[in-house]
Amino acid sequence: MVALEILDYAIIISFFAITLIIGLLVAKKSGKSSSEYFLSGRNMPWWLLGISMVATTFSTDTPNLVTDIVRNQGVSGNWVWWAFLITGLLTVFVYAKLWRKSGVNTDIEFYELRYGGKPAKFLRGFRAIYLGVVFNVLAMSAVTLAAIKIGQIMLGLSPLETIGYAGLVTVIFSTIGGFKGVVYTDFILFFAAMAGGIGAAYYCVNLPEVGGMGELMTHPLVIDKLAILPDFNDISLVITLLIIPLAVQWWSAWYPGAEPGGGGYIAQRMLAAKDENHAIGATFFFNALHYALRPWPWILVALASLVVYPDIASIHEAFPNIVESKLGDDLAYSAMLTKLPTGLLGLVMASLIAAYMSTISTHLNWGSSYVVNDFYARYVKKEASQKELVNVGRISTVLLMVVSSALALVLTNAYQLFNIILMFGAGTGLIFILRWFWWRINAWSEISAMFSSGVISILFNFSPLGLVLFGTMKEDGLLPNWSTYPLVVLLTTVVWVAVTFLTKPEKDTTLFDFYKQTQPGGPGWQRIINRAKLQGHTLITNTQKWSVPAGILATLVGCITIYGALFSTGYWIYGYFTQATILTALTLISILILVKLWKRVKSSIF
Repeated sequence: MVALEILDYAIIISFFAITLIIGLLVAKKSGKSSSEYFLSGRNMPWWLLGISMVATTFSTDTPNLVTDIVRNQGVSGNWVWWAFLITGLLTVFVYAKLWRKSGVNTDIEFYELRYGGKPAKFLRGFRAIYLGVVFNVLAMSAVTLAAIKIGQIMLGLSPLETIGYAGLVTVIFSTIGGFKGVVYTDFILFFAAMAGGIGAAYYCVNLPEVGGMGELMTHPLVIDKLAILPDFNDISLVITLLIIPLAVQWWSAWYPGAEPGGGGYIAQRMLAAKDENHAIGATFFFNALHYALRPWPWILVALASLVVYPDIASIHEAFPNIVESKLGDDLAYSAMLTKLPTGLLGLVMASLIAAYMSTISTHLNWGSSYVVNDFYARYVKKEASQKELVNVGRISTVLLMVVSSALALVLTNAYQLFNIILMFGAGTGLIFILRWFWWRINAWSEISAMFSSGVISILFNFSPLGLVLFGTMKEDGLLPNWSTYPLVVLLTTVVWVAVTFLTKPEKDTTLFDFYKQTQPGGPGWQRIINRAKLQGHTLITNTQKWSVPAGILATLVGCITIYGALFSTGYWIYGYFTQATILTALTLISILILVKLWKRVKSSIF
C-alpha cells in the first residue's frame, strides 16, 4: 500500500473531472437518437477513432496480462496476442471498406443483411445477447478484476470500494455521453495512459534493487526471459507460443478487439467513420500504435519485477493483506508501482484509472448497442421512439456494469479469462473471413460453428474428457497438451462446413441485395453474378479491379513494417545494436514499400 500525497490526488481528481465534464458537454446531442448515442452520427475522423481503439484495448488488465505472460513464459509468450496483428491488418486492407459500405448500425445487424429468414433473425437476436451481454460481461470483469488488484495493492482498498469508486464515474459519463463521450475521453485518456506507462517503466528499471538497464539485462532471473522468439530447441514451446498463434489462432478465433474480418467495438468505430477512407485510416493507425508502440513499457516493468519479486511468495510477503484467491504473477505489475515517487505515482494511478475507464466505457456502449439495436428494437418493441431507445441504452449500460463487477469478485487472474474467451471462439473465425466472399455460407453455418465451438470447448476444458485426451500442462494425455486449441478449431470447422453443404443456401434475393450493397467482388460470388444476369439483374456497380489481392499484399508488407518496429525497438532497449540496426533498416524499407503499394492500390482499396 502507498500513501498518496496532495499532488497525486490532484492529478487523479483532475482526470475524473475531465471525463465527467466531457460526458456532460456531449450529453444533449448524444441523447437525440440511437444513431448519435451509439455511432455519433457517423462523422468521426480517422485519427480520433484510431486513438479510441488503442485506448480501449489499453485496459487495466492488459499490463497485468503481459506481466503474467513475461514472468511465466518470457517476452516470447506475447506471441499469443502479437499474432493478432495479421487479423488487424487484414481488417485494414480488406474489410474496413466493406463494413463502412454495409451501412449497418452494428456488426450484429449484418446478419440480416447477409442472411435471411428465421435463422438470420435467431442469429442476430442470440448473438446480440451472447456477445453484447455474456462475452462482454466476461471481458469487462477481467478489466475490473485488474482494477481490484491494483486497488488492493496500491491503495489498500477492498474489492467493493474499488468497484464503487472506479465504476461509478465510468458508468456516469458512459451513460450520459454515449459514443461521442467515450471517443472524446479516450483521446485524453490515451495520452495519460501512455505517459504513465512510460514513466513507470523508466523508474522501475532504475530502482536501486534493479540497478538500471545494464544490470537488468544480465540478471540471472531475467536473462532467460528476454528472447523475442521462443527457444527452437523446445518443440512444444515453439508450437504453443509461435506456430499455433501464427498458423491457426489469428484466423480461427473470435476475440474482442481482434475479430477476424473485423467486428465488435472495432467494427463500431469503422461504422462511425466519416467514410471508407477514414474507416481504413483509423484501423491502420490503431494497429500501428497497438502493436508497435505500447508493449515495451509493460514488458520492462514485468522484467524488473522478476528482480524485486522473484515469485508469488515474495509478492504475498510484501502484501500480506491480499486476498489469497487473487494471488498470481499478474499482481507483480501493481506491486512495482507502489515504489513510484509522489507526482509520478499520481500520474501512473491516473493512467491506470484512465485505462480502466476507457476500456469499460467502450464495452458498456458497445454491448448496450447490441441490446438496444439488435434485440430490443428488433424483437421487443419495433415501434420504440428514439428517446426510448436511448433510455434503454442507458439502463442496459448500468446493468452491464453491475453484472460484470459482480463476476470480477469471483475471478482469479486475467490470463485465465483470456484463455477461456479464446477457446470459446475457436474455429469460428474462418466464417467471419469467408462470409463476405463466398456466397454459399449461410446462417446455419454460423449457428453450427457458434454452438459446436462452445460445446467442444466445454468438453475439452471442463470435463474429464479433457484430462484423458490432453492430460495436464506437465504431462500429456492421449494427445499432446498443446493440441487442445487446434483440435477445437478442426472439429468446429468440420461441423460448420458440413452444415453449410447440408443446408439450403440463402435465397437469391438476399444474396443479390447483399452484393449490391457491399460490392465484395471475387470468384466466390461469380455464380451469383451469373445467376442474377440470367434473371435480368445487374449486381456489379463498381468497375474497379478486385481489391483483395492487393489488400493481402499490403497486409503482408504491413506486418513486416509493424513487427519490424516492435522488435527493433526491443533490441535497441536491450542494447543488441546489430540486431536493432538490421531490423530498423528492414522496417524503413518496408515502410517505403508500403507507401508505394498504398499509392498503387489506392484506387482499388479506397
